[in-house]
Amino acid sequence: MTSIQMAMEEPRHPMTVIAFSDPSDIQLSEHFRLSEFTRSAVAIRHDIDNTPDIEDIEALQCLCIHVLEPLRKKFGVLKITSGYRSPMLNAKVRGAQNSQHMKGQAADLFVSSNEVARKYYDFIRKNLEYDQLLLEMKTVRGVGYVHCIHVSYNNEGENRRQAISNYRVK
Repeated sequence: MTSIQMAMEEPRHPMTVIAFSDPSDIQLSEHFRLSEFTRSAVAIRHDIDNTPDIEDIEALQCLCIHVLEPLRKKFGVLKITSGYRSPMLNAKVRGAQNSQHMKGQAADLFVSSNEVARKYYDFIRKNLEYDQLLLEMKTVRGVGYVHCIHVSYNNEGENRRQAISNYRVK
């Protein structure tokens, strides 16, 4: 049986999953599906299971509802470059040992330019509840800087509203 019961009893924990046979088919919010947060070329290449548990899925849904949906409504389609990471996948991509990606609380978004990155960053920082917001810059030979937005939402407690506008990635 493939079904999801959405229970909006408490805004920080809006989803109760009854049963599902294909987790990639779960609609987390109006515009986001679980598969966008779990697909990973690294996981495929190294045969790593990147399946989140129910708590991780609930956290992803909160991230979608509180951050990503308002951002999408303002700017249009968003591309998730990294969402949920199993502990094994997180280690393989050299993620932080305490990465919120492993709890389903974080997503990295592709941005096409510095201007777009700045607009996303400013909108989230000024208008939305978030835990951590990083405008990441990585130097790529022959290209200059590549930008990414990392945003997290803590569905388990207070959100720190930590924002860094020039976070350098090695």
